[in-house]
Amino acid sequence: MAVMYYDKDADLSVLEGKTIAVIGYGSQGHAHALNAHESGCNVIVGLHEGSRSRAKVEAEGLKVASVAEATKAADIVMLLTPDTKMPKIYADHVADNLKAGAMLMFSHGFNIHYKTIQPPENVDVAMIAPKSPGHRVRELYQEGSGVPGLIAVERDTTGEAKNRALAYAKAIGCTRAGVIETTFKEETETDLFGEQSVLCGGVTALVRAGFETLVKAGYQPEVAYFECLHELKLIVDLMYEGGLSYMWYSVSETAEYGGYVVGDRFEDAVKEEMADVLQRIQDGTFARDWIKENEDGTPNFRARRQREHDLLLEDVGVNLRDLMPFLNAKKIKQES
Repeated sequence: MAVMYYDKDADLSVLEGKTIAVIGYGSQGHAHALNAHESGCNVIVGLHEGSRSRAKVEAEGLKVASVAEATKAADIVMLLTPDTKMPKIYADHVADNLKAGAMLMFSHGFNIHYKTIQPPENVDVAMIAPKSPGHRVRELYQEGSGVPGLIAVERDTTGEAKNRALAYAKAIGCTRAGVIETTFKEETETDLFGEQSVLCGGVTALVRAGFETLVKAGYQPEVAYFECLHELKLIVDLMYEGGLSYMWYSVSETAEYGGYVVGDRFEDAVKEEMADVLQRIQDGTFARDWIKENEDGTPNFRARRQREHDLLLEDVGVNLRDLMPFLNAKKIKQES
């Protein structure tokens, strides 16, 4: 049974007199910094020189400094920069400026688990990983609730790592919803697997394949869009609220029967592929490939991103969403 912690298990007074440095001010960084600040913590945001986020941080009432200066001042350093950029930022600006007895924190275990960052022995190493994009971490905190999270302690030099990590989780709102105890290894491998096989890679592949199968068979692209993408939210919401059973209960018996029959075919076909995906995560192949791709300037990544945004599915979706003002539709143009 999972071990979970809530507000009653975390003591914010552990952070009194402490300085928290949040390194980075992107999706997660802005949420952590603002939430902790509004929880009464002393927060300083560390940004590289010339960062476009500097004026925004100052406008929102937070202190800002270089990454090195923020690290020197901090008792807790939370690294919230992209995984592939983090090792260089750590080596150039953080490693030599960590206080003995400080706590180095992460929201994802990638760089600790794959040993691209190896902290000194005289600091605690812990993780608080909100299970949500940063904007939801911020929005739900402002509404008085929070998103669930994961907690892991990789190294407890001071004997206070877990208490400090729980206090940090409370400061950003995660203990309002519940924090599950895990390890850096488990968080990293399950997070990567979930993203690749189900949440991002798996779902989008099914949507693309379904849409393209219908269009190839002569059906209208607009109808195919509604059947294979638009209605996905309705199904996901049902699962979110009550699991698979509630979803099956809510749809028609025709949909339920067809879902079982065809779903079993898909599941049997995909499990072998999923096992291979997990093996590549566990043995470090994916991490090495992704690091190498970044070292090479991400040519394959950028080309694949462009192909995704050039899909007929995407063109049809933009046009249809423009006809549905209730959606508050988003438009994004990723750099290629």
